[in-house]
Amino acid sequence: MKTKLSLFLLLLTGILFQSNAQPSKQLVQVIVTPDRADWTYEKGDRAEFEIQVLKNNVPLDGVEVTYRIQPEQMSAWDKGRVTLKKGSTTLKSKRFRDAGFLRCHASVEVDGKTYSSYATAGFSPEEIEPTTTLPPDFEQFWEDAKAELAEVPVKPVLTLMPERCTDKVDVYHVSIDNIKGKIYGILSKPKAEGNYPAILHVPGAGIRPYYGDPWSAEKGIITFQVGIHGIPVNLDQEVYDNLSYGALNNYWVTNLDDKDNYYYKRVYLGCVRAVDFIETLDCFNGEDIAVTGGSQGGALSIVTAGLDDRIDYLAAFYPALSDLTGYLNDRAGGWPYMFRDGFTNKHEKVETSKYFDVVNFARFVEVPGWYSWGYNDNVCPPTSTYSAYNVIEAEKELHIFQETQHWTFPEQREQRNTWLFDNLLK
Repeated sequence: MKTKLSLFLLLLTGILFQSNAQPSKQLVQVIVTPDRADWTYEKGDRAEFEIQVLKNNVPLDGVEVTYRIQPEQMSAWDKGRVTLKKGSTTLKSKRFRDAGFLRCHASVEVDGKTYSSYATAGFSPEEIEPTTTLPPDFEQFWEDAKAELAEVPVKPVLTLMPERCTDKVDVYHVSIDNIKGKIYGILSKPKAEGNYPAILHVPGAGIRPYYGDPWSAEKGIITFQVGIHGIPVNLDQEVYDNLSYGALNNYWVTNLDDKDNYYYKRVYLGCVRAVDFIETLDCFNGEDIAVTGGSQGGALSIVTAGLDDRIDYLAAFYPALSDLTGYLNDRAGGWPYMFRDGFTNKHEKVETSKYFDVVNFARFVEVPGWYSWGYNDNVCPPTSTYSAYNVIEAEKELHIFQETQHWTFPEQREQRNTWLFDNLLK
């Protein structure tokens, strides 16, 4: 019985680590394809997009397709309707003269139901530069913040979770003290005596329970998966739902006009405090710590590596909170789009954002990094993620899976895990 429960928990863990599930296949498929195999062009080029509509894998002829072509998340350059001939059509865009991304959307109605898809062409993405700037006191601000954190004792409290343990791994619910409250997480550590490397898992956006990573712990790695909101991570789902629609609704803009009290200050320092906790563990080898996550977790991975020199490796999927001021410069900015459509477009908020923009932490990353996202990401625009990636001067590798939106293929996660394990278990 215990073995079956352990296998179930491991499966559940694998599901929960995905920021968004890979979409299922529909009866009617709308397929949009750029005319370059890698979907990548030089700035100044014109992209061509082929549109096909399939039903039962057979091209549909004579159906009307509605389309629009636009820089990602910006106003359309071209839109209209076209009738497919021999099951497909080709659209040619205007020249894209700046480094960035151009997206072609297509939709069709079949038997009363609408189906849609899109594809995104990249233009010299390695030349994308951030729009945000580095405040002159950025380093001092964060040094002072870390000094403030250092005055707070860690005070770890570990509570064994027998129902989640396996024959090889002990799992604990953990609370540690942070500035203005606590950080909670799930610790998974090998039962066998020894000294092990560690992975800090930092979360995507939202409020939810966590289940830890006993799978990696079984392979000989301590894992600590944290929440960021200062509440236990083993409560009933109803608690998190109520917070999502209540006290923590839109938490990412709380106190955005005050850098000393902005919501993410406590969050970023909480990630440093999580590293403090890992350092207290007798089974930690004292040397090797990696940090990983996707979306908000991708952002926190870069932030933690930029803030804390105890991090040795980072692996990030589609980092959010990158180049937040993009929308103030007529291009896509990072999630959570706080400056899109003029929302909260005030000087104090813009200036505060610079102290928390992932781009400015990326400038200080000095450790090897593994990064991955797709051109079709509809939550963390690739314009924004490249803005952060391009300023990183440390050893880095980028793995593009062009068609992915805000989700990952199993192959991406396998590559990430292999990279982390190869470095931590060498």
